[in-house]
Amino acid sequence: MAPYALKLALEAFVDPSAIIASLPCLLLALLTLGYLVRCAASPFGPCRRCSGLGRGRTYRHCNRCDGTGLRIRIGRHLWNEIRREHRNGIR
Repeated sequence: MAPYALKLALEAFVDPSAIIASLPCLLLALLTLGYLVRCAASPFGPCRRCSGLGRGRTYRHCNRCDGTGLRIRIGRHLWNEIRREHRNGIR
């Protein structure tokens, strides 16, 4: 009886449809982890309006990035907000 139960357990573990169904979850987890690493390593990205130049078509400084050509990434902004809430909550 034990070998049959072991065989069923292994078949469920190595089921190709289960592996295929779990691939999107694994891919999403890897993409999220990669974005978190990117936000930690480089919290600023190029400004979308001026493409990182710091000025627009009229050679005036970009109002969105204030002429720096950089903007804070969404993930880093969320991380900063979470840290701020935590810090204010434990005071």
